[in-house]
Amino acid sequence: MKFLLEKKSLIGIVILSLMLTGCVYWLRAFQVYQQMSDFDKNFAIVVTDEFTLQFKDPVLYNKDFVSLSKLFPSDDSPTPTGRKWRYWFRKIDAQGNVIKPEIKFYTDLYFNKESKLTAWSFSSLFLEIAPPKFLEVSLRSIGGAEIDKEKRQLKANSALLEKISDNLPKKAAVIAKLGEPLEIKDEPEQEIYMYHFQLETQGIEKGYEDRALNEVKITFDKKTQELTRMAGRFAGLKVSINYKKFLVEHSQED
Repeated sequence: MKFLLEKKSLIGIVILSLMLTGCVYWLRAFQVYQQMSDFDKNFAIVVTDEFTLQFKDPVLYNKDFVSLSKLFPSDDSPTPTGRKWRYWFRKIDAQGNVIKPEIKFYTDLYFNKESKLTAWSFSSLFLEIAPPKFLEVSLRSIGGAEIDKEKRQLKANSALLEKISDNLPKKAAVIAKLGEPLEIKDEPEQEIYMYHFQLETQGIEKGYEDRALNEVKITFDKKTQELTRMAGRFAGLKVSINYKKFLVEHSQED
């Protein structure tokens, strides 16, 4: 099953997806969703070369992620406080071959000794297409979002979205890190660049093999050359963030 979350982040998709797939998972996911309405009480964000979302009151278990995605992490290693799961995504060509030299990013999940999620980190390459300030405001906007179970979406009231004043990444800088795309869709006011990344996983449940292929579309404004939207499928889940929705009015372009 695929889940779409407009103007939201990856964690929001996981929360929504779990809420739609079983009583026990629903209860835990709904608890996290409720925590989002008092963000600073329940979460902390640390930005270095990575972006890390820390869970102050852990709720979700590692088994929740496997049950949802049907995929296992690339690496599972012990830590002093529990375990770390790392998911590696490697850029591939049209034939499915890994690009050399490698272009890759990862996301890490940290669990305590009770197997509860305590932190979620995203590597520096991922932040090229999901800048930290925009990723943070998209996380914060989940609190109070309307749940549409029929469409499997979390929909925020745009009037309540937090606005920020920040520079959007330029196309030249993004392409310098991601390299050439598989495909470019040319539209009157924008260009959409398509990339494929393959998830390295230790196991895939039968029938879900296609979830290891991760499609990423990034949109650039032709006039400003700015990155305005990122949409991707990561480990079988869909995410879409429209960065212009988070900009203050004087920075927005219709």
